[in-house]
Amino acid sequence: MSYESFQYSESLPTQISEQKLGEMFNAVMVRVYGWMTLGLFVTTAASLLTVMSPGLLSLIYSSSLVYIGFIIGMFALIFAIGRSASKMASGQALALYFVFAALMGVWLSAIFIVYAPEAIVFTFGLTSAVFILLTIVGLTTKQDLTRWGPILIFGLLGVILASIVNIFFVSETLYWIITYAGVLIFMGLIVYDSQKIKKMTHTAAMSGKTESQVISSIGVIGALHLYLDFINLFLFLLRIFGRRR
Repeated sequence: MSYESFQYSESLPTQISEQKLGEMFNAVMVRVYGWMTLGLFVTTAASLLTVMSPGLLSLIYSSSLVYIGFIIGMFALIFAIGRSASKMASGQALALYFVFAALMGVWLSAIFIVYAPEAIVFTFGLTSAVFILLTIVGLTTKQDLTRWGPILIFGLLGVILASIVNIFFVSETLYWIITYAGVLIFMGLIVYDSQKIKKMTHTAAMSGKTESQVISSIGVIGALHLYLDFINLFLFLLRIFGRRR
């Protein structure tokens, strides 16, 4: 799952030194990586607790209506987080983010049943290594990646539509096309979103927002962006490297 970045509106530009802007961006990224890491921890804990609760697993996966409602609820939370953060209600946005991370953990609990534990651990480590490398690329590249946005979004929509179609056709060939396309798309989104966080920080700082407002709001939004990119890349890589039970 993913979503489009929320834009921060610019007001009258404010003079700010490059050094101050750099310090603010470093503070934003510390907050982003901190919240993202904590979100992944909450997701992992929720997954393990759900696996140990057969009744909860049965409730979620025994009824298609409950399952679909669960997914709709998570999408609603994503947009609620974006709306709260853009209005600077960072505490509310952060609370919603951790609720979302916990629900994601409940939803992902099935992977502990489908895949062997060693495959999950290996894929998580691989995803972490790839993620770190790609975020470094996104934050250090001098190339403007703005034009990547529409391409990646359309690619993501294509993967979603193809996945829905394959529910009915159950084509193994299409399954693997979707898998490798998903890996490439979310690798691209990690680079793109990393640079976008940098641009969002600059725009918010130049629009006259206080340093604490910039750090708190973009910290939550940035964490959610990269959290979603990480989770989706992990799931697609798990299809490739995971050994099913």
